[in-house]
Amino acid sequence: MNTRHSVALVTGANRGLGLAFAHELLARGAAKVYAGVRDIGSIDASNPAIVPVQLDVTNAMSVAAAAARCADITLLINNAGIARVLPSLLDPDWIGSSQEIMETNFYGIVRTTQAFAPVLSANGNGAIVNVLSDTTWFARPMLSAYAASKSAAWSFTNASRIELREHGIHVLGMHVGFLDTDMTKGYELKKTNPREAASYTLGELERGAHEALVDENTRQVQGSLSSGNAAYYLNVPALA
Repeated sequence: MNTRHSVALVTGANRGLGLAFAHELLARGAAKVYAGVRDIGSIDASNPAIVPVQLDVTNAMSVAAAAARCADITLLINNAGIARVLPSLLDPDWIGSSQEIMETNFYGIVRTTQAFAPVLSANGNGAIVNVLSDTTWFARPMLSAYAASKSAAWSFTNASRIELREHGIHVLGMHVGFLDTDMTKGYELKKTNPREAASYTLGELERGAHEALVDENTRQVQGSLSSGNAAYYLNVPALA
């Protein structure tokens, strides 16, 4: 897919990686970028090429309304996501937190895919980018609920790739470790610049890749799967 002249919808586009995707798309020549956000007021309206759209991916009616509003898109970037840090997977709040996370990170992708697939198919040569994580394959205890949601989203991404290609829709899964965003503020970790992550992912999309492994640690984690990653769990620190 060529992102030049594309019309894109980025969910969770008011900050962080979502906003980085919006700016990177415009830099690559996208004709228009819809910024899907819960709160329209959180979007800087100074750039007329960025069009705020009210969108709550946990609400089916909101998703349906956005699909009707953005009927000209050729690219959907499922970026909206939340994370909750719990000290232990034995925490009594784990189930409640995981249900909240799944509603956004997993079922949110399911809702938008179901709503926008007919739009993308009708407009021809469309694509979907699902923002996943290195936690898809390496579940840190403090992020175990988040990891479960990303693993589920990865499975759905793989299944949708098979079904949607018959409708002319290319599906790419973006995997990345910690990003330098509000979500990781206060944590002393190796982080990737979100604009660089967006640029790399869109480059992979344009060359027809099915997965974008943004950083070296993510590549190492995925590589550990082929040899059995039990050793990876034993040797890698929880916040690596």
